[in-house]
Amino acid sequence: GFVADQDETAALVARLFTPDAAGPALLLRGSRFQTKVWSALLHHEPGQAVSYGGLAGAIGAPGAARAVGQAVAHNPLALLVPCHRVLKQNGAIEGYRWGDERKRALLAWEAVRSEQRQAA
Repeated sequence: GFVADQDETAALVARLFTPDAAGPALLLRGSRFQTKVWSALLHHEPGQAVSYGGLAGAIGAPGAARAVGQAVAHNPLALLVPCHRVLKQNGAIEGYRWGDERKRALLAWEAVRSEQRQAA
């Protein structure tokens, strides 16, 4: 079974979500296109959303928004590869694999953290 360990969990969460921390190494398996999309997401700033079309343009595949959407949908590491930062062109949040409420919460959490960093 599981045993609650706040100290161990806090240390892990700090490594994963602190921007200055090296964090864990990731091994992502997917097509060349999928890994290109996921890599671009890893370099996208917290607290800033991007459209599927914008992400397609960023990886040198303008017009491939639908293919980017499919790659985002197949992301195996939801929080570590921040697919929650990708929105429809009109800014709509819908169809998130792990629930639209979770996506809104993640975006809001990142926006607050980003504002806190800028104010410091």
